[in-house]
Amino acid sequence: QVQLVESGGGLVQPGGSLRLSCAASIIAFSMYDMGWYRQAPGKQRELVALIRTAGSTNYADSVKGRFTISKDNAKRTVYLQMNTLKPEDTAVYYCNAKRTVIGVDYWGQGTQVTVSS
Repeated sequence: QVQLVESGGGLVQPGGSLRLSCAASIIAFSMYDMGWYRQAPGKQRELVALIRTAGSTNYADSVKGRFTISKDNAKRTVYLQMNTLKPEDTAVYYCNAKRTVIGVDYWGQGTQVTVSS
């Protein structure tokens, strides 16, 4: 059974940094597009950052220049480095693994990020 386990969330002051990790129990991890999504109270879940199998990345406009997504295929882990955090970054952050060619899409349980003074 595939599991995605996020860690690294917490409470941070505005302007601070956090690094989220997502450990995936996926044998063919390198064949998956990996993404970080977030959902704030009362809002829809939105894509924050995506890293494709070949390593190309996409970011939401709201986080460009502040967040960086990366992955370590050997460790089957994807990371989200979040710098210059703002109160509007407060949300539950979810890890996603997708392999469209075989129609599979996995989600983690989420980790809370709260940016507040």
